[in-house]
Amino acid sequence: MKKLTGIFATSLIVALTVAGCSGSPTGEGWVTLIDGDKGMDNWSMSGSKGNWRAEGGAIQADKMIEGKVASVLVSKKSYKDFQLYVEFWAGDDTNSGVYLRAPNPAVVNTASGAYEVQIWDKNPNPAYATGSLVNVASVQPIHKAGGKWNSFEIYARGAQITVKMNGVVTAAISDAKNVKDGRIGLQFNGGPIKFRKLRVREL
Repeated sequence: MKKLTGIFATSLIVALTVAGCSGSPTGEGWVTLIDGDKGMDNWSMSGSKGNWRAEGGAIQADKMIEGKVASVLVSKKSYKDFQLYVEFWAGDDTNSGVYLRAPNPAVVNTASGAYEVQIWDKNPNPAYATGSLVNVASVQPIHKAGGKWNSFEIYARGAQITVKMNGVVTAAISDAKNVKDGRIGLQFNGGPIKFRKLRVREL
């Protein structure tokens, strides 16, 4: 794994920001997987059984029904190079995340090879708090999701992955050792989490 630094990293971030997502994207190529409380049929559940449901204008979970590992909603389709826009609400103590390129829909976690864009303000390891790519790209723990609606804009093309939270770049990497395709996953691992918009466009 090679992290980008200095002038080259800055130039890449600017380029990917211009080429990447803009807020609430619509238009050619964009596919909506969640729109308010609609879209549960676009996902399967993996891991533990959480109380995922369509309620109150969002798809959400706040309770583990069965199992001891995270409960993850997994997209029914795989994506390799793509742009992703997602709006989410988290509690102050929420442990959640958005998985990218998960190769095995039955086991979705970073150990299986997926990337995880973190949603966890109170991670005991603050380097991988909200806005980071877990175990790949650390973040200054200043980006807080708790108690409000937020957005992630994610650009993934080949080895390049850029994450923007609420319009601010929080992670940008070139990870040539881990290029693949796979599923998108929405994690519930404690504390309430809601997703009300999720759109994806293949590149």
